[in-house]
Amino acid sequence: MIEKKALKVLFVINHKAGNQKKVDIKDIISKHAKLNGYNFDECLMNDDHPKLKISQEIKRYRPNIVAALGGDGTVNLVSSIIYKTDIKLLIIPFGSANGMAKELQISEDLQSCLDLIVNGKTETIDLLEVNDHISIHLADVGINARIVKRFQMDNKRGLLTYAKHLFFEAFVLKSYHFNIEFDGKLKKFKAVSLTFANATKYGTGAVINPSGKLNDGFFEICIVKPFPKWHIFQISYQMFRNTLKYSEYFQVIKCKKAAIKCSKKTTLQIDGEIIGKTKDINLEILPHTLKVIVDKNLVHPTLVN
Repeated sequence: MIEKKALKVLFVINHKAGNQKKVDIKDIISKHAKLNGYNFDECLMNDDHPKLKISQEIKRYRPNIVAALGGDGTVNLVSSIIYKTDIKLLIIPFGSANGMAKELQISEDLQSCLDLIVNGKTETIDLLEVNDHISIHLADVGINARIVKRFQMDNKRGLLTYAKHLFFEAFVLKSYHFNIEFDGKLKKFKAVSLTFANATKYGTGAVINPSGKLNDGFFEICIVKPFPKWHIFQISYQMFRNTLKYSEYFQVIKCKKAAIKCSKKTTLQIDGEIIGKTKDINLEILPHTLKVIVDKNLVHPTLVN
């Protein structure tokens, strides 16, 4: 009789992500692993070469599951290493916004997340390639990317800090000219923001991509056109009420591949991390390339059944 090998989970822990919870992470994981009969190891992210370190630990330990314990940046980093493999991703939200966790309705309670190791189900989702970088959630240029840049430089976190930078950017609103080539078409837009969306909403809960699905083989380019400065309140309200699609200042392009040229260099952010300034953006969906663990008892509206 062949003995079944115990499940192996590697926990990638970013202690600098967001506002860390005052819990003994290793002790909780150790007790949960012993109770549920799986093996685990941990990888503490360093500041110098985190991707290399995580890759080396995965090669050494050969886990069935990698648990990303951090914010969207940590989730992105782990995803960029394990996609196109049979390794499953478990998201344990420990960041300041945790957009992808919200997208997949993953609890911020550590115990509930650990329970998904034995009780969760696996879904295979798409990823978006943006200028040779992987995006699991949202990437963009324009107003939100500049807000993310300001947010990263601020010592404070949370919704109030984000709102502070949002309203500052709204009152120095910049617009750009974009040429967007997709599906053999070329369209020109003047816009304050372009969001390249695999998911539907930001970590704040604001919906930027009302029709998005994580596993439909498409992504959306969400275009916010120039609007009167006072209109920022209405647009913000529409995003949180998921009614932005009715705005005259909003348009969506659904596609599998696109090439975008901007009139001037602008900041690009991917999953909450600033990549730098660019004028050229190349986008391509990578269908069904990442296995993620979700709660089997919930209905996930952003997944195609």
